[in-house]
Amino acid sequence: KLWHLAESDILAERNRYTLADTGQGLNRIQRAPSVYNCVHGIISRCQRRIGSWVGSSVVHLGDHNVPNALMFIDKYTQVPKILSPIVLVIEYIGNDLDPAISEYIDRAFGGKESLVKLILSDFFRHGFDGSGADNFFDAGSCIDGRLTSAWNWCSKLEKKAYFPVFKLAGFDNFENF
Repeated sequence: KLWHLAESDILAERNRYTLADTGQGLNRIQRAPSVYNCVHGIISRCQRRIGSWVGSSVVHLGDHNVPNALMFIDKYTQVPKILSPIVLVIEYIGNDLDPAISEYIDRAFGGKESLVKLILSDFFRHGFDGSGADNFFDAGSCIDGRLTSAWNWCSKLEKKAYFPVFKLAGFDNFENF
């Protein structure tokens, strides 16, 4: 649905665009009213289901952060690339491991359960903290900023104490895991 709405917004004759340097290169900046309304509907449904919401529900769309609807969709197709390695490592930790690897996990992290909690708490604490951009408005607690923060967390993964476990699980990068 979002792809269809994005194409409709991009191709609508009444919806003009400007070409500008957004800090991410030269981009077509164009409002995307159909995508914007649909995304706000999705957010509203999520807010009703979970009962509370931490942070802002601002959606950058048609500005220097997210210049147009296709950029918006492209950013959100990245979510599985971020989450899949985390899920696969958590599953790996839950497997029957080589005794030497189990001993390493026990000594370094206090066991499998402690390691899983460490990885997940680190991701949920820092993957959505507003880090990764030049200012809080651009990477704050808005919807797009949370994705920026998640990528920022990914860029620091190799410095984490648990990174060797990612490597043991077969992690190479967020593109090909």
